[in-house]
Amino acid sequence: MPRVFVSGCFDLLHSGHVAFLKSAAEYGELHVCIGSDATIHALKKRWTVNDEEERKYMLESLAFVHQVHIGSGSGQMDFVPEFKRVKPDVLVVNNDGHAEAKAGLCREHGVRYVVLERTPAHGLKPRSTTALREESTIPFRLDLAGGWLDQPFVSKHHPGSVLTISIEPTHAFTDRSGMSSSTRRKAIELWRTHLPDGDREQQARILFSYENPPGTVEISGSQDSIGIVFPGLNRLHYSGGYWPERIESVQDETVLAFIEEHLQLVPLSPRDESFNVLQGTRINAPGARTLADAADDCWSALLAKDASAFGSAFRRSFEAQVAMFPNMVDDGIRATIAAHADKAHGWKLSGAGGGGYLILVRKEPLPGTLRITIRRSGW
Repeated sequence: MPRVFVSGCFDLLHSGHVAFLKSAAEYGELHVCIGSDATIHALKKRWTVNDEEERKYMLESLAFVHQVHIGSGSGQMDFVPEFKRVKPDVLVVNNDGHAEAKAGLCREHGVRYVVLERTPAHGLKPRSTTALREESTIPFRLDLAGGWLDQPFVSKHHPGSVLTISIEPTHAFTDRSGMSSSTRRKAIELWRTHLPDGDREQQARILFSYENPPGTVEISGSQDSIGIVFPGLNRLHYSGGYWPERIESVQDETVLAFIEEHLQLVPLSPRDESFNVLQGTRINAPGARTLADAADDCWSALLAKDASAFGSAFRRSFEAQVAMFPNMVDDGIRATIAAHADKAHGWKLSGAGGGGYLILVRKEPLPGTLRITIRRSGW
C-alpha cells in the first residue's frame, strides 16, 4: 500500500482536521507528523492548548491514521527528518498549507504532491483552529499597489497613493504574511471579535495610535489600520506624513468582484525573524515617483475592470518597490515568480519581505492557491 504523509499542528482537533485526514487516507497508509510544542511556539508565539503527547494520542485514536510522528526539525519544514525516514509515496496538504518548499521537497524525492481543497464533511460547517480560537470577524488587509508610500521616509520624496482592500478572515493567514496580521492582533485586543460601529476614520486612527504608542521606533504604516477598518477598495493619498491627506473608497460590487476573480495567492515560506527589509535601501525621488505612477495606473485599471492593465500596473508597483527595497526578494522568490510569470498578468508579494504569499493577477484557477473575499460595506 502507498505511504501517505501529512503534517500540521492539529491543536484543538475539530471536524475540519478529521475531514482532511480522512481524505488524505484515501491515498494510502496515513502517516501524520505534528509540530512539536517548541516549534509551534517559535512560529506562532503562543503555546498550544494541547501538548504534543496529547495531540499525538488523539490523532492515533483515529481509525484511518496509521502512525503519528512528532517533528524533530524546526520552522515550517520541521517534518523533513520524519518525511525522509518514512519515505512516503504521497505528500498531501490542504490549499492553505501549500508551499513551494513542500512541492520542491517532493520533486527532489520523487514523491507525488497532492493539494486538497478545504471541504467540510457533509452537513457540517467549515472549521479552522483559528476560527475556534478567536471566532473573530475582524478582517485582514491587503495592499494592491503603492505600498511603502505610507511611510514618510518614502513619500517625502514624492507624494503618492497606496491601494488597499479589506479581506474577510476566510483563511488562517500566516504571521509575517503581509496581510497586516500584527495590526489585526491589536484590533482584536481593542475590539475582541468585531469592528465597532461608528466613524471609520476615527476607528482607524484609534487602531493606528494603539499599535504605535509614544516612543515606538519603527512605526507601522497607517495603511494597515485603514485597510482593516475601511471595507472595500480604498485609495490613500500620502505626502510626507504618517496619515493620508485623503481617503477614497469604492464599494461598487462589479469592481470588488473583478478583484476577487483576478487574485490568487501562492503560499510562500515565512522569512526568518532576523530578516531586515531595510538593509541596502535605495530610496529616492525617481523611485518614489515610479511607485506612485504605478499605483495611479492600478487604480484606473481597477475602475475600468481591465485585467491586462491591472496586471501590468500591479507588477510595476512591485518592481518599483524592489528597486528601492532590493532585500524584499531572494532567489527562492524569484524562482517562484518565474514558475508562474507566463500564466499571469502580473504579480507582487503580499508584504514587504516578511514571507507570506506571492499574489498573482490571473482568472484561470491554479491548484494550490488561495482566493480572497473582500469585506463589503454593511457586512
